[in-house]
Formats: sequence, C-alpha cells, structure tokens
Amino acid sequence: MTVEKKMNVESFNLDHTKVKAPYVRLAGVKEGFNGDIIHKYDIRFCQPNKEHMEMPALHSLEHMMAEFSRNYSNNIVDISPMGCQTGFYLSLINHNDYDDVLTILEKTLNDVLTATEVPACNEVQCGWAASHSLEGAQAIAKTMLEKKNEWSKVFA
Repeated sequence: MTVEKKMNVESFNLDHTKVKAPYVRLAGVKEGFNGDIIHKYDIRFCQPNKEHMEMPALHSLEHMMAEFSRNYSNNIVDISPMGCQTGFYLSLINHNDYDDVLTILEKTLNDVLTATEVPACNEVQCGWAASHSLEGAQAIAKTMLEKKNEWSKVFA
C-alpha cells in the first residue's frame, strides 16, 4: 500500500510492510520553545500486522518498563504502548545517544526478567489492575533480549 498523502503522525507515514521487528528506531525529534530537545524512539517488539502482544502482558510490560527504565536515565519523559500492540514509544528530553538508549532498554528488560511482581498493580495505582500478566511480560522481554543483535536494523 502506498501512502498518498503525508500524515501528521510520523508512524502513519512509515511503511509498516517494509520494517522487520524487533527494532529500535528514532521516530522523531522536537525542539521546545526553551531549546529542550525531545527524541522519540519506536521500540518495536512484534512484526506489524503479523503478531501482537496480548493486553495483560503488554500492560504489565508497560508498568515495568516505565518504572525500571527510570533507574537508568533521568531523561525519560514517557514510555507509552502503541495501540496496535506491537511496541512502545520511548521519549527522552535532551538525550540523543542511540547506543545509550539500547543500553537502557537492555537493562530495563533484564529487570523485567528478574521481577517478582508488577509495580503499581493494584486498584489504587492502576486503572485496570485486573489486566496484568507478569509471566507474559517476562516472555516478551526474553524474546526481545534474545534478538538484541537485530535492534539496530529497521528494514528487511
């Protein structure tokens, strides 16, 4: 399918049939009014339109990545799951070292593997606390780590 019109959302302009997951890709750079720079990364765990993460596992992975990644960088603004359930967006402020992003991701996913519980997995701290799977999140993290040597290659 050919994109005929440029869209406002960067990922809508990405040909999802040409990428090869897993990968980590710089998806955008924005400069704020005060000179701060935001780098947004597309962390793709699953091949678009071929596979996806199940919601309880994705939800738990989101909680753990959001919590654990901040142990490795004070520049993280947000980690957000993609609605298509194939990956996450990672946004950092004033940090543009791609290799360091890969290191942060690797350390974070290793923390997921050794976790004994999902952080904030309760009705006070989570909007859908019944939808979690520690084991599912760990399986996703394990698969992603096993393919670490592929993270820098985006296109097939």
